[in-house]
Amino acid sequence: MNIKIGTFNLFQFVKPPYSWYIKKDKFDDIQWKKKTTWIKEQLILMDCDIVGFQEVFSVEALKELTLELGYNYFTYVDLAKVDKDNDKVFISTTVALASKYPITKTQTVDINSDTLEKFDYKDEFNFARLPIKATIKIDNYELIAYVIHLKSNRLNEYEYKFNENNTIDEKLKKVIPSINRGNSPALTQRLIESFNLSSDILKTEEKNRFICVLGDLNDRQNSLCIDILTNKKCHNIKTFKEYESIDLKEDLYMYDSYNKASEKPQRKPTSYYKTVGNILDYIFVSKDINVVNFKQHDLHLRDNQNGSILQSDHAQIVAQLSIK
Repeated sequence: MNIKIGTFNLFQFVKPPYSWYIKKDKFDDIQWKKKTTWIKEQLILMDCDIVGFQEVFSVEALKELTLELGYNYFTYVDLAKVDKDNDKVFISTTVALASKYPITKTQTVDINSDTLEKFDYKDEFNFARLPIKATIKIDNYELIAYVIHLKSNRLNEYEYKFNENNTIDEKLKKVIPSINRGNSPALTQRLIESFNLSSDILKTEEKNRFICVLGDLNDRQNSLCIDILTNKKCHNIKTFKEYESIDLKEDLYMYDSYNKASEKPQRKPTSYYKTVGNILDYIFVSKDINVVNFKQHDLHLRDNQNGSILQSDHAQIVAQLSIK
C-alpha cells in the first residue's frame, strides 16, 4: 500500500499570549490567525498521512489544528520549557507527530553510553530536542517513525562543507581536530545525537522492516551526521578524541528518500541563511520501503528566502512510500 509522509518545520509555533525566547517576540491574534491558516493550507497541499513537526512550542494548539484536518492521532514526548522568571516566555522547543493512522506506542531515544565514550564525553548528555519514536499501525503493517530536530548552529560556528566525493575518512580527518579544538560545540552535539539515534534505529531494525526518520538535521548535505544516520559502518569509528585513519566501506541501513524516489524534481535548498541555501530537511527510510515520489513545497521561499514568520523559513518535503 502507498502512504505519504512529510516533515514540516513550523518556525516559532507559539500561540499568543506566549513569546519565544524574549518577551517582545510574540504574535498578536491577527498574525496568529494568518500563520495557522497558512499552515493548514500547506498541510492540505502536502496531503500526507503522517507528518513530523519541528519548532513546536504550543503543542495543544498544534494538536487541535491537525485534528481539524483529519489527523486523529497526535503524539509528543516533551513540552517546551518556559523562563523561570516569566512563564509566558518559552525558552525551548519540541517536536511532534500527527497521523491519520493509529499511533500505538510512543517513546523517545535513550542515550547510549558507548557513544559518549567515543567522544570521551563526561558531562550529562541530553538531546537538544527529545526525538519521538512512534509505532504506527497501517492496516496489517507497523511503521516505526522517528521525528528529529538536531542541534542548531545558532552561533554560526565554523563547520567544514563536504561534497559527494569526500570519503568518511576525509571528513573525519578535518572534523575530529576541529571539534577537539572546541571550534563547534553544536557539531559535537549533533554528532552525538546522530550516533544515539543510529544505535536505536539499528536495534529497532532487527525486528522491524519499515522505519522512517523525519526531520531537520541542521546540517549540510553530505555531512558526517548523514553518514552516521545511514551507514552502519560509522559505528566502527572508535574515537573522536583523535584522528585515526579508517577505511569505511558503504553499508547502508537507512536511505535518503530523495535518492530512492522513482519520481523527483531537481533537488533544491530547504532553508536559507544570508542568501546561502542548504538542504537541512530530510526523510530517511529503511531498505524495504520503496519511494514512489518525492516532492518539495517551497513557493513561500521563492518570494522570501529568509521565510516569513507568518509562514515558515523551511520548505516542506513529502515522500510517497510503498509498503508491502
